[in-house]
Amino acid sequence: MASASPTRAKDIPAKIVVLGESAVGKSSLALRFVRRDFIPNQEATIGASFLSRSVSLVDESPPVTIKFEIWDTAGQERYRALAPMYYRGAAGALVVYDITSADSLRKAESWIGELRRNADPQTVVVLVGNKCDLESMRQVSIQQGQDLAEKEELLFYETSAKDGTNVDALFTNLGKTLLSRGVIASGVDRRSTMSRNLQPPGSRTPKSEQQKRCDC
Repeated sequence: MASASPTRAKDIPAKIVVLGESAVGKSSLALRFVRRDFIPNQEATIGASFLSRSVSLVDESPPVTIKFEIWDTAGQERYRALAPMYYRGAAGALVVYDITSADSLRKAESWIGELRRNADPQTVVVLVGNKCDLESMRQVSIQQGQDLAEKEELLFYETSAKDGTNVDALFTNLGKTLLSRGVIASGVDRRSTMSRNLQPPGSRTPKSEQQKRCDC
């Protein structure tokens, strides 16, 4: 069980980066989690946006509160060179694809390869198939997503930023995994200093266990 809580000094910070092709719903996913909101025709991210939300994991012993510090990166190719600025030092990474676009899964696989080559080996990576509310337009099967996640030893979820399916569950399980693997511990994410202090050029604050299926 997880619940939102106000930020406190004892919250455990965890830097999370969101990667993927343009228009797969990265910003919408982050906004759904942080603000419980969905904005149709969301503007494309320029550079990166920063959002945060603290979540209490009350079934941990003792209960802990994680402050997810989320860097939502631009998906356009011209911004790809900036990506290492955001995933360097990240405790977790969400690699997002759109279930209605087979090409976006191929691009997600490319992002996974880049993380394997360049990111901290301890970074917990989650493969996320977004837009599962658009079942009639599906081009990527659940099995395809599962197969890639299993091959790369990643967590896997299908989500809907529009209706909220699996969004909280994704972050709750990510938080538990970060704790169980020792990526964050003792009230300090040893790699979150960058996320608290970094405001890279082009960044802005926006306006406004493995999942086996999508319960849409």
